Amino acid sequence: MDVVMLSRLQFAVATMFHFLFVPLTLGLSIITAVMETKYATTGDETYLRMTKFWGKLFLINFAVGVVTGITLEFQFGTNWSRYSEYVGDIFGSLLAIEATLAFFLESTFIGVWVFGWKKLSAKAHATVMWVIAGAGNISAIWILTANGFMQHPVGYTIRNGRAEMTDFAAVLLNKFSLLQIMHMLGAAMLLSAFFVMGISAYHLLRKQHVRLFEKSFRLALVFGLIASIFTIINGDWHAVHVAETQPAKLAAMESHWETSTQAPIILFAIPDEENEKNSIEIGHLPGALSFLSHHDFNAEVTGLKDIPRDERPPVLLTFISFRAMVGLGTLFIFLMIIGWFKRKKLVESPLYLKAMLLAIPLPYIAIELGWMLAEVGRQPWIVYGLMKTSDAASPIATSQVALSLIAFVLVYSLLGIVGFYLMITNAKKGPEPEPAG
Repeated sequence: MDVVMLSRLQFAVATMFHFLFVPLTLGLSIITAVMETKYATTGDETYLRMTKFWGKLFLINFAVGVVTGITLEFQFGTNWSRYSEYVGDIFGSLLAIEATLAFFLESTFIGVWVFGWKKLSAKAHATVMWVIAGAGNISAIWILTANGFMQHPVGYTIRNGRAEMTDFAAVLLNKFSLLQIMHMLGAAMLLSAFFVMGISAYHLLRKQHVRLFEKSFRLALVFGLIASIFTIINGDWHAVHVAETQPAKLAAMESHWETSTQAPIILFAIPDEENEKNSIEIGHLPGALSFLSHHDFNAEVTGLKDIPRDERPPVLLTFISFRAMVGLGTLFIFLMIIGWFKRKKLVESPLYLKAMLLAIPLPYIAIELGWMLAEVGRQPWIVYGLMKTSDAASPIATSQVALSLIAFVLVYSLLGIVGFYLMITNAKKGPEPEPAG
């Protein structure tokens, strides 16, 4: 492997591992804030126990997420220095705002929240949790804004061989970024809802702390139902915009080779990229791709054959990741609807509780597939239509990247073992005992 491929693998390993923790931080902070607000306004001690239990899991998840995320920004200097030199004026400013405005605010107030239980009033302490939740999600918004520029660059000019920002508002209000932000935050809330419902299901199956976990399950169910429906709807909006801005990605998502009107959706295919066709196709839905991408059954959809070979993304990986993500998204809505009808008799629904317990990993898989689709589907561009990934890597030795990749895998594996051990141990242990009387 060359330096570019090894650098891509290293960044992929770091990003995908880091992203096992980010979505839960975003969604669980909001759910915990709601629980603590319920305690502050009602005085119900059950909500206090809920807050402390889910808050502890949030803190463990946040700690591992911070450690694994710091290395990502360093890689822009070590592995992707040419990229940083070319778009650093834009990308660097967005990351700087994220760190100084959002991350430091979130980290500082987490300290206040942890050590302020006996020093702040209940309402003030709940307010601190809302600040944490807000700062965490604002942090994600800045990161996604930076990624949105890479997906669809706007508000810049090329000067002295570099991309320089000319319109901050255009970058901030980039439609691609806004759609990506809505999709990601909705998915994060969905994942967090499944996390809470799955762990609640574990304890309800054992009839432990029934009142607490019934409340937790029902609260998360509301978030999950709304988020699952919203994420699918927003995904449709996003697909339309991808068709406008990244036609190669859309064609790869659907393994669509011939430019045509009334373009069909193929339910399953095995792309033959060498011969520019599908070796196997199952299930044609005439006109469905035209409607999906342009909301018009007669709209023309660009095929992969009309895109130069050196500008096409890997078709098979893009196609499969999109299909799997959509399939899981549909399953999530189905599980949420079932849960809505069973919400008042959870303890009497062991089969559904077992399904929700087993479903905890599925949103994680769906989110990882979504990022794989977004990043692999953008190739061969690191900044779409502006800079290719092959031109962005640092001029360093292959051996340096190979050694650092091995180090990343080893260290992240250790962090993963520790992090997930603490999460699983505390999740199974359950909340503090209910006070006597």
